[in-house]
Amino acid sequence: MKLYDSIGPNPRIVRMFMAEKGIEIPKQTVDLRGGENRQEAHLKRNPHGQMPTLELDNGSYLSEVVPICEYLEEKHPSPAMIGTTAEERAESRMWTRRLDLNIAEPLANGYRFGEALKFFEKRIPVAPDASPGLKMIAANRIKWLDSQMSDGREYICGRRFTLADILLFCWLEFGNQVGQPLDQSNTNIVAWFNRVGARPSAKA
Repeated sequence: MKLYDSIGPNPRIVRMFMAEKGIEIPKQTVDLRGGENRQEAHLKRNPHGQMPTLELDNGSYLSEVVPICEYLEEKHPSPAMIGTTAEERAESRMWTRRLDLNIAEPLANGYRFGEALKFFEKRIPVAPDASPGLKMIAANRIKWLDSQMSDGREYICGRRFTLADILLFCWLEFGNQVGQPLDQSNTNIVAWFNRVGARPSAKA
């Protein structure tokens, strides 16, 4: 296997997931800022031109963060980062989807259509007028999540540290860097964020 890696929160999710599981595979850096991901060689790996992409041993390619992590979990089931039972897997998948759709996506597009408009307008369809509303939606859903964490749970799925935590941590960290800082009034999420940031995998 080989991981086509780059800057950005999505590749970081996969690296952090791999670090938690102790997986080491070769990596090849793709120059995202230079547009290497939009060139023919990478488009053959991933026609969406997105990062990251995982090359499998059979020569095929897998993209999208969640399927990549699910594949790695099946190949390396221990320690489980999605779950060891149907119930655990369903719970972490439920939260991963909620966080991806309701926080990561609006946060990302709020940035792409706002501060990063000049960079992205030549690469993807953009909607500059939507940027403030998308940022508001992400902030609102973070506040909602903070209320869900008021029951004292350690991680998104209670005491289990899962892919859901990794995905949210990487996107909130990215938000802190691009003008969407975590509101410190969300005290449960702030405490959770600090717990996750103290894990060795957070350096991946």
